[in-house]
Amino acid sequence: MATTYLTLTNRVLRELNETELTSSTFSSSRGIQTAVKDFVNKGIHDIYNETGEIPLLYSRTSQDLTVGDNEYDFPADFRKADMDSFSMGPKELVTNGEFTSDISNWTTGDGSPSHTTSGNGRLNLNDAAAYQAINTTVNKTYKLQVRVLSPNSSSSGLIVRVGTSPGGTQNLNKTVAVTNFREGKILSTTFTATAQVSYIYVESDGVQLDVDYVRISRNDIALRKLVYISYDNYLQTYKVTDDTNNKGNYSAPLRVYILPDHSAFGVSPRPNTSEYTVHYDYYTTHTDLSAHGDNMSLPDRFGTLIVDRAKYYTYMLRSDPQHAQLADRDFQRKLRLLKVDYATKNDYMRSDAISESISTNIGGRVT
Repeated sequence: MATTYLTLTNRVLRELNETELTSSTFSSSRGIQTAVKDFVNKGIHDIYNETGEIPLLYSRTSQDLTVGDNEYDFPADFRKADMDSFSMGPKELVTNGEFTSDISNWTTGDGSPSHTTSGNGRLNLNDAAAYQAINTTVNKTYKLQVRVLSPNSSSSGLIVRVGTSPGGTQNLNKTVAVTNFREGKILSTTFTATAQVSYIYVESDGVQLDVDYVRISRNDIALRKLVYISYDNYLQTYKVTDDTNNKGNYSAPLRVYILPDHSAFGVSPRPNTSEYTVHYDYYTTHTDLSAHGDNMSLPDRFGTLIVDRAKYYTYMLRSDPQHAQLADRDFQRKLRLLKVDYATKNDYMRSDAISESISTNIGGRVT
């Protein structure tokens, strides 16, 4: 069970022989109670700063690129980026194609499509159809993958179409046959877009089927590593060309840099399409706890460190250096033990897709 802000605060107050708070009095705390609340957050910030590059504080994210735009903000919980982790590949064009929690962004084409929680979430088609419009580039080839299962019948098929409208001219018309009960079948094929908007349409004809996922991306964009360059290098070597090129001279980004204030990253050259996605790793920062029921982002075992650190700051506030030193000693001792328990960043397993697709050695430069 995650440890709440109220629980952490009261653990400190209890050890200091101060009056504890309740969920109803938490927001109206005064004096030492308010100070302890502040010191709990300060203690968590110290742990983030002291523990450095451990996998626990490591996160992976993705950023879709926009044609002509070269700079993109880091996430709200960003602390520092692993610049050697940046890679770029094709953007996933289907919205909610994994059906994790619902079937939003899909339009009913026939019958009553529904959501099922089977697996990790699926689109259920019982003699029904659903479709979605996606942005495409004329004359570009796209990779389509659909996985379908038969939950109840022993022989059935899913009709998959891609065209300029749900029932209009078709660029693709396939049937995925499922011949065995609960057997999963994957359709993996390509189509060439003939319009700026294409429609992906899936239909079960008189039977019940579950669609596990629908994925569409550019077939000619391969996953590749982006080379890190310093901001000074970008300014001196690439910025003038990137800024003076018109849209017709934009191209696939090859390099990545970070802004001096660490608020965003940039790519060079400017992207020539909005069908790229950049993937990267970063270390997270602590977002201050506020409400009494807020859960700390660290595992429960870090609670004792937070309590020790909050006690240290409280004793310093009370001008009690002797007890402050004892609290700091406890904090440092427990922190060393936790650092040993958690692997360093270099032992952290990256995405299999990145590891398999990029042979370039990832050295772990962090900035």
